[in-house]
Amino acid sequence: MLELPESATIARQINEHLTGKIISEIKVLQTPHKFAFIKCEHEKYEECLEGQAITGAVFQGGMVQIDMEDSMIVMNDGAYPRYYDDVKKFPKKHQFAICFDDETGIFVSIQMYGGIIIFSKGKCMDNYYISSSTKPNPLTDGFTYPYFRSLYPSSGKKLSAKAFLATQQRIPGLGNGVLQDILWDAGIDPRFSMQDASEEDFRTLYESVNKIIKEMTKKGGRDTEKDLFGQKGNYVTQLSKNSLNEPCIRCGHEIHKANYMGGTVYFCERCQRR
Repeated sequence: MLELPESATIARQINEHLTGKIISEIKVLQTPHKFAFIKCEHEKYEECLEGQAITGAVFQGGMVQIDMEDSMIVMNDGAYPRYYDDVKKFPKKHQFAICFDDETGIFVSIQMYGGIIIFSKGKCMDNYYISSSTKPNPLTDGFTYPYFRSLYPSSGKKLSAKAFLATQQRIPGLGNGVLQDILWDAGIDPRFSMQDASEEDFRTLYESVNKIIKEMTKKGGRDTEKDLFGQKGNYVTQLSKNSLNEPCIRCGHEIHKANYMGGTVYFCERCQRR
């Protein structure tokens, strides 16, 4: 799923390699998908996009925003853009495709669920997009400790560490995947109650959020995810499907997993306080 390190990496790659390319054709839902959520301000996608040139891209939390002269395409969650140097190489099954006039293109095959938003620049009123694009995240200057601490006020309701960090878009782009190594680095179990957290715990957690997300981004994303060109990221995840049942590199204890809050969490029983 697209999270902050991957969206930042893909936006950078689009800026470096796709700027100036002209869209010749748009294909939508060539393969139907029950959980593909595509929203456009106009009835015809072609009228918004065909003939326009890519002017750049930005990341909005876990979203990738591709800008044209007048319009923008925003992808989130499992809507992963993949670039091909020949549109004839596109997989047969895909939910969205952008063909360029030089016979290259981007295709999107949605994993599990995902959204694609097409709007005129500056006119998108989608709540998910607005939340992602207006809140500070660890790659922006506004993500200070006082801001982070305000996300869980002293009178806050009972939340686990996972619920605090990865729900309600408190920190756009920080989801269940990125969460695992952050909590391992901070020594906190995903199921730990934040009502029991000390001020030192919050400070440690803030430092881990900043450290891990910046390191993941610097290395082009996680080794469990792929970039615009289908290459795995260079950040080696300590807690993921790749490390299950392997020894924790910090203490040597076996890494376990559990189902929690509708997803899988990985943890080291020795290193992470529950």
